[in-house]
Amino acid sequence: MIYSGKKAIVLGLGHSGEAAAMLLQEEGAGVTVCESGDSPSLREKAATLSARGIRVVLGADADVDPEPYDVAVLSPGIDPAVPLVRNVIAKKIPVIGELELAFEECSCPVVAITGTNGKTTTTELTTAMLGGCGVRTMSSGNIGLPFATAVRSSHELDVMTLEVSSFQLETIRSFRPQVAVWLNLSPNHLDRYPGMREYRDAKLRIFENQTSADVAVVNAVSELPPLDARKITFSASHDGADFTLEGTRILFRGQPVLDQAETKLRGIHNAENLMAALAIGYALDVEFDIMAGAVTCYTPPAHRCEFVRELDGVRWINDSKATNLDAMEMAIRSQDQPIVLIAGGKDKGFEFDAIAPLVRERVRAAVLIGEMKNRIEESWKGVDCHKTSTLEEAVSEAHRLAKEGDVVLFSPGTSSFDMFRNYGERGNLFKSCIQQLQPKK
Repeated sequence: MIYSGKKAIVLGLGHSGEAAAMLLQEEGAGVTVCESGDSPSLREKAATLSARGIRVVLGADADVDPEPYDVAVLSPGIDPAVPLVRNVIAKKIPVIGELELAFEECSCPVVAITGTNGKTTTTELTTAMLGGCGVRTMSSGNIGLPFATAVRSSHELDVMTLEVSSFQLETIRSFRPQVAVWLNLSPNHLDRYPGMREYRDAKLRIFENQTSADVAVVNAVSELPPLDARKITFSASHDGADFTLEGTRILFRGQPVLDQAETKLRGIHNAENLMAALAIGYALDVEFDIMAGAVTCYTPPAHRCEFVRELDGVRWINDSKATNLDAMEMAIRSQDQPIVLIAGGKDKGFEFDAIAPLVRERVRAAVLIGEMKNRIEESWKGVDCHKTSTLEEAVSEAHRLAKEGDVVLFSPGTSSFDMFRNYGERGNLFKSCIQQLQPKK
């Protein structure tokens, strides 16, 4: 009961903030939630928490709350530079995140998975694989259930499997995963960080508290500083790694352990996700033959290179979860047919120039949407670009452009917040539009 009798403030009333507030109260703290926004949905949440005895401050008053507190818990989606957070820092209140709070209360070891791309697939894959091998675990963190909610079940688990973001890692102090996983790194969230160095530094904190008793599962092509943990490496393109790829076979130190063709996951990026999951299992002393049987039953999550429909000889693929250029590149490279690409969305502070050569090589036509459409068109000179105002228009235009034997790939390359609440809403609308299409003939 670390926080019993303490006064705590939770900054932000999203899923993580709500979970943190309830966990703190259960631990015996007096809890206040401050949220700069004010909407009907927030008021509904506030009423629920108030009924439990949790004080909630919404709107402009939250940014200037004068009360002193023993600890502040920052929700990961809130930029530390906003007035809400600066008000707390000015009062010299110690600030941690929901990830740190939940870890302090966790009764089992933790597996933590980070990376720009593949976090959700690898987290879900690992959870399904370990469960199929008799290891008691569940997924939480930056995926679905907040860690502060899942931690209540930690005493019943062998290990907690977490997806962790750079935002969550910014505010850790003692967070120490028994197995920390680094999948990859590419430009992302540059609307939050001044540059790639700061973004990388935030993610590197996943290894900060590990010791020689722990394991770091890392992509062999990533240039990382020296780590205290024991390293297990993987790569689909680097022969010197512990886990490597030969055709469709995944090898561990030269010995075959899994045939990717027997799984429901396709593409080089998913080969590396499979390697990372197998490395986690190996670190937890699970046998390869048992893991191989478990991963063949796994079905990948929606919105990540998800086949939706074939119409007029054209395959339609939903990759709405591709919110950065690296994810878009992986999606493009995983296709073996001519591509009509639907791309664009929120301006996240990076340009689309880096991927232009690949687009010119592999994309027959591009349909552009969102805040970035004009700048993407400028970046992709030489590509047949078509700008549209809505996703519905983009689907209609792609349907007009696509020929038999093509694939229409919806891989935005940036986030959805200029037009949608999240990538899931964006992907679901895309799928709905496709199902309404009629054959051309």
